[in-house]
Amino acid sequence: MGQPMNIFDVAGRAMSAQLLRLNTTASNLANAGGIAGSEAEAYRTMKPVFRTAYDKATGLATVDVAQVVTAGAAPTKRHDPSHPLADADGNVFEAAVDETRELVDMLETARNYQNNVEVMQAAKSLILDTLKLGR
Repeated sequence: MGQPMNIFDVAGRAMSAQLLRLNTTASNLANAGGIAGSEAEAYRTMKPVFRTAYDKATGLATVDVAQVVTAGAAPTKRHDPSHPLADADGNVFEAAVDETRELVDMLETARNYQNNVEVMQAAKSLILDTLKLGR
């Protein structure tokens, strides 16, 4: 890190991490129930892996996304020989996306994002009030 972090850096980086989490959750929900002809081609849920970023100069910590990984259950194998994507044995593979869990993650992510917006608004308000005192 070049310069020491401030509260806007902390909240902004946390908001960026939550935005990526929201995007992966949306992708998971969009692919729920998706069918593929093989297990390798089937969609697997994605989850971001967060890493704490600590600034020794200020003592502040925030979060970054280290990587996005596939997680969750393996695709569900189902025998459906009439399906156009069925393999030679008549099997299709359905993405094992837990829609309830994804919706809970989406709600939690939106709340975390909103909390960081409120942190930035409070910091901005305090700075403006402090500047008014100096007049």
